[in-house]
Amino acid sequence: MSELTFEQMLDESFKTIRNGEVVDGTVIDVKPDEIILNIGYKADGIIMRSEYTNDSSADLTTMVSVGDPLTVKVLKVNDGEGQVLLTYKRLVAEKGNERLKEAYENHEVLKAPVAQILGGGLSVVIDEARVFIPASLVSDSYEKDLSKYQDQEIEFVISEFNPRRNRIIGDRRQILVADRAKLQVGDSIEGTVKNVTDFGAFIDLGGVDGLLHISEMSWGRVENPKKVFKVGETMKVLIKDINDTKVALSLKFPETNPWANASEDYAVGNVVEGKVARMTDFGAFVELAPGVDALLHVSQISRAHVDKPSDVLSVGQVITAKIVDLNEADRKISLSMKVLEAPGTAEAESVEDVEAAEE
Repeated sequence: MSELTFEQMLDESFKTIRNGEVVDGTVIDVKPDEIILNIGYKADGIIMRSEYTNDSSADLTTMVSVGDPLTVKVLKVNDGEGQVLLTYKRLVAEKGNERLKEAYENHEVLKAPVAQILGGGLSVVIDEARVFIPASLVSDSYEKDLSKYQDQEIEFVISEFNPRRNRIIGDRRQILVADRAKLQVGDSIEGTVKNVTDFGAFIDLGGVDGLLHISEMSWGRVENPKKVFKVGETMKVLIKDINDTKVALSLKFPETNPWANASEDYAVGNVVEGKVARMTDFGAFVELAPGVDALLHVSQISRAHVDKPSDVLSVGQVITAKIVDLNEADRKISLSMKVLEAPGTAEAESVEDVEAAEE
């Protein structure tokens, strides 16, 4: 029996490895574009940047350090230069595929940031495993521009899982449809301001967007929504209407309706204070409360003759007047300053004057 040479004994002291085998190693050197590992084999292993991450501009020296342990997969035992080609990314992706398979079988809802905007949809990454979400499954309504989803964290389910054909399909639409089905008209729900325009604000209700129109922002008037709301702030809103994929919202909660106790608060004969909101040639509109405006006809401003309201009043001025007419059904209130100066019989006369003027 022949004696083994030193090289043969050295070779036998190292473990044997095969293509496709998973091995443990320790980082012994790092460069911006490659990692060298000691894997207990006679040759060191090498991981190129493209086999560590999908980021082609990544600097590997910022991602791993000498001495770090890594579990990798053997791509090629001998690359022709005596080195072992390894991959970290593909091993992680395989584990990611196992994670996606489990989510597919359990109908689990996944969450991940959008990694890439593609021509036909979105690409997201779960543990280095890529999931494609077609444009038709991104939302429950047609969206021409998908760029707004870049880096946005979204929820989805796996609707098709076929890694052999490289088809792992995600579906966000069915989540939105399910969430929308849970919404009911009349519900109060917490939301986050997503965007503010001149005509209203779009509120994120947790994956479903609703529109808060400028006319529904307050019982009073809102001139500029951008001065009232800021992107990112949270608020409680009322679901006013649901029409197919459109959700209309409101901040006019029934319990805050200023007309709810109108028969008591604005009963005929009550003396009230209000702020002149706007004026016309025939009278001034006085805000008694947000959402409650009353008409002070020009003939009811003073016992003295007044040609037009702007001759004696100004916008923003606080006045005291008596309520001479209340029409709850039409939400109309008529005021008189004159009757506070006139004898008691003037009140009856003033009602006739106001009614005649309105006609």
